[in-house]
Amino acid sequence: MSAPKLHDIRAAPLRLASPQEVARAILARTGKQIVLAMPLGLGKANLIANALYDLAVTDPTISLRIFTALTLEKPRAKSDLESRFLTPFAERLFGAYPGLHYARDLHAGCLPANVEVNEFFFQAGSWLATPLAQQSYISANYTHAGDYVLEAGVNVVAQLVAHDDTQDRPVSVSCNPDLILDLLKARAAGEADFVMAAEIHPDLPFMGGEAAIALNNLDILLDAPEQRYPLFSVPKEAVSLTDYAIGLHAARLVADGGTLQIGIGSIGDAIGKALILRQQKNDEFQAISKGLPMGPAWPATPETGLFEQGLYGASEMLVECFLDLIDAGVIKRRVDGALIHAGFFLGSEQLYKRLRDMTPEARNAIGMKPIVFINDLYGGEEAKRQARIKARFLNNAMMVTLLGAAVSDGLADGRVVSGVGGQYNFVAQAFALKDARSVIMLRATRDAGGKTQSNIVWNYGHTTIPRHLRDVVITEYGVADLRGKKDSAVIAALLAITDSRFQEKLLKEAKAAGKIDRDYVIPPEARNNTPRRLKSTLTPAREQGLLPAYPFGCDFTAEELTLVPALTRLKAAASAPWQILTLLLKGDSAPGNSREAAALKRMGLATPKTLKERFTARLLRGALKSR
Repeated sequence: MSAPKLHDIRAAPLRLASPQEVARAILARTGKQIVLAMPLGLGKANLIANALYDLAVTDPTISLRIFTALTLEKPRAKSDLESRFLTPFAERLFGAYPGLHYARDLHAGCLPANVEVNEFFFQAGSWLATPLAQQSYISANYTHAGDYVLEAGVNVVAQLVAHDDTQDRPVSVSCNPDLILDLLKARAAGEADFVMAAEIHPDLPFMGGEAAIALNNLDILLDAPEQRYPLFSVPKEAVSLTDYAIGLHAARLVADGGTLQIGIGSIGDAIGKALILRQQKNDEFQAISKGLPMGPAWPATPETGLFEQGLYGASEMLVECFLDLIDAGVIKRRVDGALIHAGFFLGSEQLYKRLRDMTPEARNAIGMKPIVFINDLYGGEEAKRQARIKARFLNNAMMVTLLGAAVSDGLADGRVVSGVGGQYNFVAQAFALKDARSVIMLRATRDAGGKTQSNIVWNYGHTTIPRHLRDVVITEYGVADLRGKKDSAVIAALLAITDSRFQEKLLKEAKAAGKIDRDYVIPPEARNNTPRRLKSTLTPAREQGLLPAYPFGCDFTAEELTLVPALTRLKAAASAPWQILTLLLKGDSAPGNSREAAALKRMGLATPKTLKERFTARLLRGALKSR
């Protein structure tokens, strides 16, 4: 006698109002061996996941394996100062957002033995100090993750959904069609069997097209309006002048009528703003760009004109600036009726509200698709080739070796910072598509342990993209075209966009390895790659409002905007005693103006009482007065 199927096909799912009831209903179908899959990022059904996890904690005979990625967590303070800043900010931004209990216990080192958590992509840096998370990490291309879920024997999927009874297909997987659509397809084909448990969130935008599915795909529906909580919101990062330099370089590689993919973060925002500047204030865009160091491999004919045909977006993530690019007339080339095809979205509350407030027609121009559609050419390959013309795949890295390998997801000791995600897929597409380019972007330096270090290195103990797939690399100091070049030419091109403080040491290492001629000299035009030069070049544009710190909105109050750079200076000074002393000396006086006074009040340090508070207030006053 065959086992009963977990997916009970019926007109309507079992509708429950309590996550605990949902967990018990799941257990009644699956038994005590649960393999739970949840989507990357925003689309996790947190209430259902917590209820299942809590059952496993109280009953060690339950085996719970959780397969997911990008577990989102509220920021955690590591010091008294951070706590004073983050606590009110997090309360305002996240409110009653229910943290995932498994993540809490993983950090605390008390995950029960009957629970295993496997992630294929980490929230950047969150799990570096958690051995069990590192040991349980599964290294996977995004496009392979769905297959790994099926091979693991998934028997429960828990996903956040939007719900609208007025629609023919009243359920939308909204922010995460990335894997679930293919999992549902596998179940329909008899290749998998699982309970589909959905959690309604009233603030989740109802995305149509393929993201909208029939109600009978669901087995259990959690509708708990009394447990309403805010969607997880990602605070917008400040865009530095370094980021803008990279963004301006990248914007001069994007061809009109082409295809665009951008990653998340401040460099992505810088690219978005640079493209809008190119479209709306072209003279200013060209003037600013020409003042930047270019690197020796700058294309003979950079792309600086207006977007007459416009771009089409094909990006695994619907980054927020894509909506601004549509509004600015940069993204306007349609493919199958869509301006953008994306596999998931995650961003600020402003992003979610903009999507909710769109007309159905405007929202339908954003086609949410399975991740294999976005990240691979396989399946409908000819149509994708015709659509993805002149593609520019713009992705970030932490480091690049002098021979062109990119380090994007892990450290030399094997610990994972984030994950491969879709980066490899986009690099592979760039080589498979005619006129496409893979562009790896990184800041030339980073500060670590009180010292400035180069992000262009001779070699490194881990790579994400191997050197044989080297293509275009951008730092704030220019563009290096590496595709098809011999090793010595690659080294010379990368040295030309390296911070000048590190050029000679790197050149010496390359010569010692016999990879570049011993008589090679870095050309004079590349010897002034310094932060001071960059600042003097771009500061006038910032002062004119052309390169704002927050080009697409800001989540901070006025007091917090004053505090952010001061706290950054304090963090940088923490490992350098002489810098701490300098700040203490500068802080030996009252606040210099009303903004500084308001910032101290926001931190609860306007009238310090204890010796520790007086010391902290003085340090902060010094950081506020420093520039």
